[in-house]
Amino acid sequence: MPILDPNVLEFLSRSPEQSRRIGIRLGTLLQSGDVICLSGDLGAGKTTLVQGIAQGWGSSDQVSSPTFVLVNMYRRPDGYMLHHMDAYRMQNWLEAEDLDMDLMIEKGALVVEWPERIQQALPKECLKINLRYVDDMQRGMVFSPYGERYTTLLSHFRKQVFGG
Repeated sequence: MPILDPNVLEFLSRSPEQSRRIGIRLGTLLQSGDVICLSGDLGAGKTTLVQGIAQGWGSSDQVSSPTFVLVNMYRRPDGYMLHHMDAYRMQNWLEAEDLDMDLMIEKGALVVEWPERIQQALPKECLKINLRYVDDMQRGMVFSPYGERYTTLLSHFRKQVFGG
């Protein structure tokens, strides 16, 4: 039996609404400079989670999958933006670098879907969330922090969602 990392958080969402609420909680904790990497097959609930993250971040913009435009931006009243990147159609990490990810991170937070396609372009420190389809209503989520900032972020998130 594997020994689980105490910093990793596993969660089973039982509805799209619950996934959005989880996203809202996470979005309220994000700061400019944060990077969230979302992995999971098509239909795993990545965009649904981002809808909540954007709402928690403080944006009232409509959230949609950026598959064909590569990056959507959701503004907050204070001018900071949540950048929502979809790397699915990118051929390699150089394409992501051409999009000036450093500026996106400087001007707000960055959420990346399909991060494994552009891994070399991403910072090593981030919060990785792996989503998986369980059934029509349920999605499994595994939150893994990389770096002190994200270990702290996940600790606050865990307290906010589960108490303690």
